[in-house]
Amino acid sequence: MTSEDFTAWIGRTEQIEDDISPAQAAAAAATLEPPPPLPVKGSALPPLWHWFYFLPRAPQSQLGIDGHPQRGGFIPPIPYPRRMFAGARIRFRHPLIIGQPARREGVIRNVTLKSGRSGPLAFVTVGYGIYQENTLCIEEEQDIVYREPGAAVPAPVPIDLPPPEGAWVRTVTPDTRLLFRFSALTFNAHRIHYDRPYARHEEGYPGLVVHGPLTAVMLMELVRHNTARPIVGFSFRSQAPLFDLAPFRLIARPDGDRVELEAQGPDGAIALSAVAELGES
Repeated sequence: MTSEDFTAWIGRTEQIEDDISPAQAAAAAATLEPPPPLPVKGSALPPLWHWFYFLPRAPQSQLGIDGHPQRGGFIPPIPYPRRMFAGARIRFRHPLIIGQPARREGVIRNVTLKSGRSGPLAFVTVGYGIYQENTLCIEEEQDIVYREPGAAVPAPVPIDLPPPEGAWVRTVTPDTRLLFRFSALTFNAHRIHYDRPYARHEEGYPGLVVHGPLTAVMLMELVRHNTARPIVGFSFRSQAPLFDLAPFRLIARPDGDRVELEAQGPDGAIALSAVAELGES
């Protein structure tokens, strides 16, 4: 199969409207436990929390065996079964206001097929613009990667990690309650996050997989907890999965107008790297 098979999807668009519900923001706050003041109707939605809105609501009969919506509508029908939200680049231009209607406009920008160490890969680049009252509030470009099943992933071997100097640090102990709540917040039925037998025996993971977006949001929250400056940009790249088998670390290193971020597995390997860009106070 070649990339030409999916050229018809390039330029395909979708539009979703949402009310930026205070109830959804309250559910996110209960899960993430941000510092006060808590987000309420009329206040600005914290950065990255737009991922809790504009959710795909495929009927139960249209879910695949892995829990993902079947492809072939907005997203092209890539034949490879494994899916990963591999990265994103985001600009925060104006705050989204909780309790006000908004719309998200999406477009398929590119579809490419490549060959990697684990076999064939498909990359889908999706662009989004989120608007309130016709004002562009957020621009986002996402990279979605599809691949064939690969070899089983070994469990990480925890090691003693020295405390990083000059950094903001948080240790996270993931458990099934946190993963379930985040799946519920994002209406994500992907079974690797809650179905341990499926994750182990069908997809070859040693435990439940921590959502990449959850890790990215927690890194963003680490920045928000430690600076009063507005966050105007954020980008991230997933490098390896994290599991509910051991604690992992979130590390933020401020450097002028940037904060270098990484999520570090219990074995010291970087699972996700990111950069937050800060604006003027």
